[in-house]
Amino acid sequence: MHKKLLIPGPTEVSQEILSEQTHPMIGHREKEFAEFYGGITSKLVKFFELKEDCKPTITTSSGTLWFDIIGRSIVKQKALVCVNGAFSQRCAQTIASCGKTVDVLDVEWGKAVRPELIAAKLDGGNYDTLTVCHNETSTGVRSPIAEIGEMLRKEYPGVIYAVDAVSSMAGDKTLPSEIGCDIVFGSTQKCFALPPGLAIALVNDRAIERAKQVPNRGAYTDLIDIFEFEKKHQTPFTPNISLLYALDRRMDLLLEETYDKVYQRHLDMATYTQKWAKQHFEMFPEPGAESITVSCIQNIKAKNVKELNQKLAEKGYMISGGYGKLAEKTFRIGHMGEWNLNGIKEVLGLIDQIWGL
Repeated sequence: MHKKLLIPGPTEVSQEILSEQTHPMIGHREKEFAEFYGGITSKLVKFFELKEDCKPTITTSSGTLWFDIIGRSIVKQKALVCVNGAFSQRCAQTIASCGKTVDVLDVEWGKAVRPELIAAKLDGGNYDTLTVCHNETSTGVRSPIAEIGEMLRKEYPGVIYAVDAVSSMAGDKTLPSEIGCDIVFGSTQKCFALPPGLAIALVNDRAIERAKQVPNRGAYTDLIDIFEFEKKHQTPFTPNISLLYALDRRMDLLLEETYDKVYQRHLDMATYTQKWAKQHFEMFPEPGAESITVSCIQNIKAKNVKELNQKLAEKGYMISGGYGKLAEKTFRIGHMGEWNLNGIKEVLGLIDQIWGL
């Protein structure tokens, strides 16, 4: 039996979207592809309300590639990487592996990255780049990226601001114009409710100009090359054309639902899930920092999540255990992508029955 996924990713993919990947193949250097690809990026521009100085691109990769792109094409010498969970930690490790100097702003797991913490670290540090994870999937923590952006533009305008929105883009609020960021990127297997394999980035002209100042940008990670090909509505290397068909259809559905309603649907699911969690357990994030796409719940009753998933599988559902050092202390419920409030209520009702809550 197929298990519908309520995990932090990959998320459930509808049959309609899966079937979009069965289109016949086309040549990625043909006019037909350029028109098709340009249509998708135009939809991204519309959905994310991009201004003229901000451009979308789609890479055939996971979102993690953008850690490398930032390390190879954006960081000139020294980056400040905010770490408050496992995936922001991976960002720091990746940029360092690109040969750049990385300082880490360590924030306790469960707490959000705050503007005042960043300002204190940036002061006198000669940093040229800052990275923040909007929605730390390992902890279910949501950081105030717009407040951080406002602080940066006022106090540290020379710092390039890159936001990891892998598990929040197309679910939470990630408009570059509201965040005040230079780069924000996400992945298709999260809120976009597509199979894994594509990353979507929104990049402004300031970041592209920075990349021109950075030598040894690599090949797949060369931001200048990426956007030279974007001018022709192409990609530097062969893209996953089948997944692009699925993304094209997803963008139609997102535009039909509208940006505000997509956000509200995710907020409604989070509010209901977290109210349930507080009734029976405790939330892991500090109050006010809870994600709206994944709830990380402290397993204070020491319930057996593996056995729960075995029972849920019989009903056709699956949630997630904790991640990394939180594996035995928490469990996570993903409420993103195509899920809606009625579906969340049904699954939480089943958990109530199975666990006798």
